[in-house]
This record gives sequence, structure tokens and C-alpha cells, in this order.
Amino acid sequence: MAAATAAALAAGMTGCTNDSGETPRSVASEAGEAVQSATAAAASELAKIKGGLNAKSDVKAGPTEAENNRLSNEITATNPTDQTADYTVLVNWKDSSGNLLDATVVSIDAVPPGGTKSAKAQTHRDLSGTPPAEIGQAIRH
Repeated sequence: MAAATAAALAAGMTGCTNDSGETPRSVASEAGEAVQSATAAAASELAKIKGGLNAKSDVKAGPTEAENNRLSNEITATNPTDQTADYTVLVNWKDSSGNLLDATVVSIDAVPPGGTKSAKAQTHRDLSGTPPAEIGQAIRH
């Protein structure tokens, strides 16, 4: 999907340059590589968890805020169990066409039984607009 995003961006911007003289094709390629890198890093973090349970319904993303050209969202986990739990959450930001713009993993540790706890998820790179964050995957462990 990231490669398709980069290809679409490059096709629409052929023949243009930005203020630093870079062609949009090179910018689009870098964007695609950044998304692939972020996705691979997120998958690697999730793969480290053994014995966790799917807990996507326990986790919600707050509104998107722009801070210093990066996007951030408060991610809140609500622990429905009777034991303290840790959460590892994959957070995705997508454009209006559903193309993945960035991804990150956030940890929310020691959520008390029946309680809630939050952590901030932030994009790895500058993004324009304020697309909503999506919970791609959440693991309770």
C-alpha cells in the first residue's frame, strides 16, 4: 500500500520541483520509504509479544492534534479484566483515500483492573492535515 501511495504521488507531480530543487518523485519515494520503515518497525514490536490477547475493543484513539508538524493522538486503554494488564497498540494514520501515511506502536503499561490509562501516539514524520488515528491492532498482555 505504501508503494502505491508513493507511486500515485509521484505520478501526479512529475516535472515539478520544490524550493530545495527536489523533484516530487524523490519526495514521494522518500515518503513511501518512511511509511514502509515505520510499518516494519511496528510489526517488529508487535511480533515480540508472546501470549497476548487481541484487545482492539479495549482501546480508543482521541482526536488528532498537530504539534510541531507532527500528528499526535491520545490513546486510551480500558482494562475489563480483574488483573493489571499492559497494552501494546499499533496506531495508523491514513489519508481520505485509505492510504497509510504513518504508523507507530505505543505501550500503555500497568492499566489497573477495571481502570483506564492513556499514552500519546505521535507520527514519525511531518504530515499535513489532521487525519484521524486508527487502532490497527491492540494486544493485552
